[in-house]
Amino acid sequence: MARPEQVLVLEPQHELKFRGPFTDVVTATLKLTNPTDRNVCFKVKTTAPRRYCVRPNSGIIDSGTSINVSVMLQPFDYDPNEKSKHKFMVQSMLAPRDMTDMEGVWKEAKPEELMDSKLRCTFEMPLENDKTTEHSALPKSASASLDDGEVKKIMEECKQLQMEVQRLREENKQIREDDGLRKRKVTPVSSHHSNTMVTMTKDEGLSTRVLALCLLFFVIGAIVGKLVL
Repeated sequence: MARPEQVLVLEPQHELKFRGPFTDVVTATLKLTNPTDRNVCFKVKTTAPRRYCVRPNSGIIDSGTSINVSVMLQPFDYDPNEKSKHKFMVQSMLAPRDMTDMEGVWKEAKPEELMDSKLRCTFEMPLENDKTTEHSALPKSASASLDDGEVKKIMEECKQLQMEVQRLREENKQIREDDGLRKRKVTPVSSHHSNTMVTMTKDEGLSTRVLALCLLFFVIGAIVGKLVL
């Protein structure tokens, strides 16, 4: 026996489009409308459950109302040459008037009571012009979302950062000046130290010569004394 025709109205009807870049979560919205005079139970299923997060993935749509289902595609490495084979199915059934347990209703449902609609998935990357437009519009939308208090806070933080940079520049300049002065002081001290070492060397050489002369005179005196005796 053929299944009954889907009573829910799907928007979009046949295709879920996901627009890149796919380095972050990309969300597509599926609107389900119940135009009947009965409440309708629904479930959303996919052939790639690890790649998508669906909220809500099941529930009840009251008569004459609608519900938006968020289908969130997880980040992945996009390959333009690879066609998506992912599909979604919206399964539904008329809710029993005395329903108390929705899970139990699904388990006890007969095949002829179930209705379904299938949607395929497509991935699209934005064109270069679209990327430029999005990037140029981003600062404007970001600034528009800030209130006056947040703007003032950001301005104060910028001023503090500028003051900190100026302080670091002055410290760096002072360090360079101190380093140059220290080098200039070291040069005379080194010269004085060298002169002192030369003087000490000369004094040591003079003392050695005097001592040698004394010893020579002592030896000559001893020899002369022996000759006189």
